[in-house]
Amino acid sequence: MSERSIFRVKNVQESILEAENDGERKLKRSLNAFNLAMLAVSISVGAGIFTIGAQAISGYAGPSTIIAFLIAAGVCALATLCYAEFATVLPLTGTAYSYSYHTLGEIVAWIIGWDLILEFLLATSCIAKYFSIYLSSFVQTITGSPIQPLVIAGLPIDLPPLFLIAIFSFLLVRGTKLSTNVNTVFVIIKIAIILFVIFLGAFFINPQNYTPFIPAAEPITDATASDVLEQPLFSMLLGNFPSKFGVLGIFSAASLVIFAFLGFEAIVSTAEETKNPKKNVPLGMGIGLGIITVLYVGVTTVLAGMVSYADLGSAETVAQYGSPSLSTAFKMHDVTWASVVIDIGAIIGLISVVMVGMLGFTRIVFAMSRDGLLPRALSVTSKKYQTPARIQIIISILCVLIACLFQNAMDLAEMINIGTLSAFIVVCFSIPALRRMERKGKIDIASEGRFRVPFSPVLPILSGGICLWLTLNLSNLTWLRFVIWLAIGLVIYAIYGYKNSRNVNE
Repeated sequence: MSERSIFRVKNVQESILEAENDGERKLKRSLNAFNLAMLAVSISVGAGIFTIGAQAISGYAGPSTIIAFLIAAGVCALATLCYAEFATVLPLTGTAYSYSYHTLGEIVAWIIGWDLILEFLLATSCIAKYFSIYLSSFVQTITGSPIQPLVIAGLPIDLPPLFLIAIFSFLLVRGTKLSTNVNTVFVIIKIAIILFVIFLGAFFINPQNYTPFIPAAEPITDATASDVLEQPLFSMLLGNFPSKFGVLGIFSAASLVIFAFLGFEAIVSTAEETKNPKKNVPLGMGIGLGIITVLYVGVTTVLAGMVSYADLGSAETVAQYGSPSLSTAFKMHDVTWASVVIDIGAIIGLISVVMVGMLGFTRIVFAMSRDGLLPRALSVTSKKYQTPARIQIIISILCVLIACLFQNAMDLAEMINIGTLSAFIVVCFSIPALRRMERKGKIDIASEGRFRVPFSPVLPILSGGICLWLTLNLSNLTWLRFVIWLAIGLVIYAIYGYKNSRNVNE
């Protein structure tokens, strides 16, 4: 293999030593397992807990959306095992990008890093946009008038995302520990609100609404070109006409609700800032996954029992109450005041989601910059706070531009799912590569305190295969956008990253 091979891997020991000794690019270890669990819950449990289940129930799988969430949680649990092993072997920031760089090679690392940039950019921007929508709706409920955008030179600028991103950018520059402490307060409040909503909704459950649990598949008889683009890729490859529900609908719903488990990519990105990462990263991920799964399955079970899936997604319901959500179910039972509680929970939930999204985004760019694939000057950390302040400010500006200026930024939300699943796939398939390199003596990894994925390579490969299957259940339009984004990334790598990589020009 040539010195300038695009498949050249990084040395584990050298990377760890560089991270510990590079004073200009050193991150402070200050987080514990509880902090990581709260970060996972923070980014995974936002307004989506009140809406994504309703969308899946009404348009994808009916009551069997409960199974879809369990499938998504199971997939995430398998991927979490792989993340946990890497976090104990390579306790550095960068997550799937860094792991693939040390096992599969630079070009794979660039692709997944570029993919993660898109994932976190859209996640942060779209969630900030959702925050503005919910806040405006809440203000309109209270005052009778929504928040009006600021118009400059004829261009409407959405202000709530600007202020929200600016505040958390300031906190993140000041320190990760400070930010996580603020985040924990919001997490505790929103968990309390969600548990209250679940308890209240349980009084309106009608067991008949769970029948049929798996609705029969229904073709979309008036499908248009737009419907074909929205059709799952796997379904199109089989030559099926666009449809919904049935067994395949469960997998389509699982591909949609995997969004709920985005948080694990973000919390592993803080491994370099975690005290005793070999213990705290796996523990924090496990606790976070458990809390997230219980909350989402609880809300979905209550929602599916409150209202028939057919009524929830009917044209009459949408015309009267808007897009399906948990709030819709309460309104259909004339419990309108619950909508106010849900709006408050959504607003509080979205606040913390934005913060953790920005944290994960910054750490991915930081890792790529430190490796030279992006300009090295970006990865210099603040001397006072030991945080990547330069990157933080730049990505905050990018997120503000998308959230404030693009009125339909949320249309790209499904791109977040394909980004999450792609990262899961790479990490899962990297475990067998790591073990193979270890057997051949190419890397020397200390075994003390190391977590190992059981039944390797079968379990990691199975996990990666399931994630790949779920990506095939995403829409053709999502795949088209994804391919275009990766093509742009490969051009940038060829022009800049390949020539400036520190792993090439040593």
